[in-house]
Amino acid sequence: MSQVPVPRLARGIVVVVLAGFASVYVLAGSPLAIVAFGLQLVYVLRSLRRFRGPWLLVLQAVVGYVATLGFGTSVGILGFLGGSLLLTPAWPLAPLVAVSAAVVGPADPAISMVLIALVIYGLTRLTDRVDEMYAARLALALAAAAEERLRIATGLSDGLGRGLTAIAAGVRSALDRPERVAETLGEVVATARRSLADARNAAAGYRATSLAPEMTTARAMLTAAAIETETRVGHSEPLGPAGALLAAVLREVVTEAVRQNTATTCVIETTTADGTVRLRVTHDGARTAEDEGLADLTRQLGAAGGSLTTGLSDEGRLTVDAVLPEGRAEAVVDPGAYRLSVALLAAVLVGFSIKALLFVPASLLVPAAACLAVIVVMQLRSINGRHMLALALLALLVYLPIPVFGRAWLGAAGFLAGPILLAFPWSVAWPLVGCVMASVAVSAVLLGLPVPLTVNFTASTLVTGLVVYGLLKLAQLVRELQEARQALARAAVVEERLRAARDLHDLLGHSLAAILLKCELARRLDPARARAELADVLAMAEKAEGDLRVISGERPALSLAAEAESARSVLAAAGIQVELGLAHAELSAEVENVLGTVLREAVTNVLRHSSARHCAITMVVEEDGVVRLRVRNDGVRSSEGRPGSAGIGNLTTRLAALNGRLGTSRDDDWFELTAQAPTSLHMVG
Repeated sequence: MSQVPVPRLARGIVVVVLAGFASVYVLAGSPLAIVAFGLQLVYVLRSLRRFRGPWLLVLQAVVGYVATLGFGTSVGILGFLGGSLLLTPAWPLAPLVAVSAAVVGPADPAISMVLIALVIYGLTRLTDRVDEMYAARLALALAAAAEERLRIATGLSDGLGRGLTAIAAGVRSALDRPERVAETLGEVVATARRSLADARNAAAGYRATSLAPEMTTARAMLTAAAIETETRVGHSEPLGPAGALLAAVLREVVTEAVRQNTATTCVIETTTADGTVRLRVTHDGARTAEDEGLADLTRQLGAAGGSLTTGLSDEGRLTVDAVLPEGRAEAVVDPGAYRLSVALLAAVLVGFSIKALLFVPASLLVPAAACLAVIVVMQLRSINGRHMLALALLALLVYLPIPVFGRAWLGAAGFLAGPILLAFPWSVAWPLVGCVMASVAVSAVLLGLPVPLTVNFTASTLVTGLVVYGLLKLAQLVRELQEARQALARAAVVEERLRAARDLHDLLGHSLAAILLKCELARRLDPARARAELADVLAMAEKAEGDLRVISGERPALSLAAEAESARSVLAAAGIQVELGLAHAELSAEVENVLGTVLREAVTNVLRHSSARHCAITMVVEEDGVVRLRVRNDGVRSSEGRPGSAGIGNLTTRLAALNGRLGTSRDDDWFELTAQAPTSLHMVG
């Protein structure tokens, strides 16, 4: 994806297309087209959206009809007004504008008016969708992580939670009934052993879908063995079952390299292509390409639809190649935006085709329509990518029919200009588009067309190309953003699973192992010493239950300072400039917990419902003992500030219980959320 921020790129595309539309009418002698272009930018650029309103539509109508009725400009210029109407609640008036264009002007410019209106509506709506998806990408990742955390918590509570409860209950029973201590401890030991196995299996399961932890471990092992190591990660997580198999291959190869202790360098690389993921490990410490430890893994990869091969170069470097299907679910494409882009592209292509057919002799309509149908289908398939062979075929369909269909076919060159802009870097594409435009001009001269018509066809080639490029590019941007959002969500889920795996191993695994050891020891001691050990076991079990809550993502209370730092980190990662200023004050745990929740929800809303570039988080304590937390951000959209939403409603209820209140306000594109509450519950009431 481009280094330019995606929303800015999308809006730049729309501005260029609008400028192309206006240029056609400026070249035809209508300076009012520049005014129409400027007014249309109000619907595109966020910085100008505060000027939207009914008066703007009236002004656009005046400019459009003065140009057409007063100065004889083509009625196609009314497309600016039609597109703006489609973007507002006054959209039912758009067909009336189209009818007026058909009454005032001939069919060709009337069709152009409809097409311009549709393009303006579609491009603007698609850029709005790009904005929304771009702004919500981190919020989606946070939601995915929270959902995964809840799933993990439910699973651990059902299994390990019950096991820890049974251990604690058994120890208490042994302390209360010494005569049954041997029998009870036997049950406790069995439960502890099962729980420890469950914890280890759960940790392994959370790690199994990811290759990243094994690569980190492999690098550490090789470095510790003084083997120079390079890792190149070319896959995205999670890999699902493929991750577990590839991790096993990597573990076996690295373990063998460390065991032989003859390697000096090792390269670990992953790549993805054509729905497969490849792991390649190369090192210089093998004497032969045969490895008995890989035999079983070769069968497992074969059963999973993959392959495992080994080879030894003349320089003595062993290469192990493991290839597996990725096995990842297909990306879910946003159906609304995708269908809109495809429908608009189809409508525009059909419209341009109809315009071309208006000038084709009746005897040639069928072959001309057939050629145009092929071009339309090829353009629609361009959303999913472009190949040079298809581009070459498109060029033939554009140029070969010109001697047959004459001037009617000159407009088809725009269908070639758009795909060229998509297929090549701009340093190459623009010169090629210039060549296409020059070829149209030369063809028009050879056909004996007058200069004004030659200029019009040449300029229209560029405009049509920009329209096709804009619709195709925005459709691709929507798909790329959808994939990027899902990749972020997958990464967040993987990170949550790895966090749970680490905590299970480092916290709960150690606690359960200690409990098991203590219980085994207590079974061998005399009653007096056994009671002391059992008391320790009970304390360990209670601590393990607390560890389980931590692993499950539960926290006893929110720290406002910690939440503020987390907010700064998350917002900064989204490219938002953060101003943070929290007053030092002693807050009760309840008040700090609620304000921490408010801050977390506010930050989520900034990410989800705005395209913010700046955010200020401040907290002050007034002399009356009231603390006020303010979160202020720019980039607000028209749907911002919804006091009836679930999140705002929940926060209002929480603050009301503390005798506090929640307020929201909006100033142009700035939104402010204010929460106030007493610093202590002693002040409530």
